[in-house]
Amino acid sequence: MRGAIPELASPFPLIHRLPAVLQDDDFLRRFLSGFDEALAPIFLSLDTLSCYVDPELAPADFLDWLAQWVGIEFEDGWSLEQRREMVAGAVRMHQRRGTAAGIADALRLVVAGEITITESGAAAWSGQHGGELPGEASPRLHVRVRPAAEARIDLARLEAVVAAVKPAHIPHTVELVED
Repeated sequence: MRGAIPELASPFPLIHRLPAVLQDDDFLRRFLSGFDEALAPIFLSLDTLSCYVDPELAPADFLDWLAQWVGIEFEDGWSLEQRREMVAGAVRMHQRRGTAAGIADALRLVVAGEITITESGAAAWSGQHGGELPGEASPRLHVRVRPAAEARIDLARLEAVVAAVKPAHIPHTVELVED
């Protein structure tokens, strides 16, 4: 929750909205200053709203809320920079979700190393009537991960990432190749 800023001046004091004859009234000046004090944080928030929805500028606690907007769940060990990168790249990730490239992008966020994806499906067209169809009859997805030498890999986490970003109707396997 955003905290109050002491002695924050309102950019639009209410006393200046009154007719000139009332602006000199001491009681009205003191009375409206209470409203100015209450409204100043609202004006400040509205003036800087674009900073709150920009993942590069948003406060750390607000970044968690932004992640919920774009459907991302953070891992406990991720740094603030990794979290910012995830939220900033969410639109691109959602555009490619379910494709081999999208699955590889998601896996690169959680593991460093070589990722190979083999899928049975394909999309193409043929200029000849009755031409051979692309792909295979039964859908399948195989993910092979060869982690970097220093990387610690959690196979269950890899399985969960693949299951979250692949098309739901396609069975998958994950193979972890360690040297």
